[in-house]
Amino acid sequence: MKRSDFAMFLSRYLAHYLPVQRNLSKNTILSYRDTFKLFVIFCRDEKRFNIAKLGISKLDKHCIEEFLQWLRVTRNISPSTYNQRLCAVHAFFLYVMTEEPMYLEHCSRILKIPSMATSSRPAKYLSADSLKQLLAMPDTSTKKGRRHLVMLTVLYDTAARASELTDILVKDVRLDTPAVITLNGKGGKNRTVPLMKQTAALLEQYFSENYIDPRIHSDLPLFWNSQRKKLTRSGVTYIVQKYADMARMESLEMPEKISPHIFRHTKAMHLVQANINPVYIKDYLGHADISTTEIYARADNETKRAVLEKASENLGLPKTAPWEQDDELLEWLSSLK
Repeated sequence: MKRSDFAMFLSRYLAHYLPVQRNLSKNTILSYRDTFKLFVIFCRDEKRFNIAKLGISKLDKHCIEEFLQWLRVTRNISPSTYNQRLCAVHAFFLYVMTEEPMYLEHCSRILKIPSMATSSRPAKYLSADSLKQLLAMPDTSTKKGRRHLVMLTVLYDTAARASELTDILVKDVRLDTPAVITLNGKGGKNRTVPLMKQTAALLEQYFSENYIDPRIHSDLPLFWNSQRKKLTRSGVTYIVQKYADMARMESLEMPEKISPHIFRHTKAMHLVQANINPVYIKDYLGHADISTTEIYARADNETKRAVLEKASENLGLPKTAPWEQDDELLEWLSSLK
């Protein structure tokens, strides 16, 4: 192979192998791309390599270990992010050794770089009162406030990831009974989740107010920005944080920093607390492995333990929010048995 073959392998990997042969989602490919953007910066600025003439042979195990150490020191990444970056590097060099057997031994050394040990942290979620308070923050006397309320409600009710929320098109929403939304999840796997009556009613009003006709505007993003383009994940994060900051002025119970993902965790916890079968929760959340779903069960057990420890202090359990008492949700999930 040529001494300057890194660029060739990387471009083929990102432009053809991942999207065509592996059929990975756009967001997954972007995550891999971001890892190699950092790697190229490291090679250029720290190693002083000429990227245009850089060859795979220069990128040995020691170089990769230096890159990972650079990420830890200069980017202050967490162990989980470290492992995510390492996974992307491993996947690339596995591709290289498959494409060019002469690099078999070279790549095998890189594939032996171990992941960092991580401690599993309990899932962060909102209490029933905090969820109600956050949903009460948008000013429903304004069109923007009503739109934001619909967005936050859909985010919670569907347990969608931020990227899944921004990818929802009008055609993915069915408001006829039973109302559902189809989400495009990780790896291009679609899943259909039910909508509660409150959410469906809000969406009907939203469609009417914005003159959305599903037959005409089927490919319109469900939530858009001022340029009539779909919201970005950062845009959703900004909106969520904005209302969290407002809610914190009324109650210090609201976490200082939250992300859209906390709605997903909150919905999952409510499903666990409703004693829904973990298998159904797994499908609802779009998890590939039920062990991921079990994180919420462990978090719930930890919450119960904390409550029991405080029982001697005569502290009662929080009141159940209406979102947790939805018989329609329980009935729908039970019908899947």
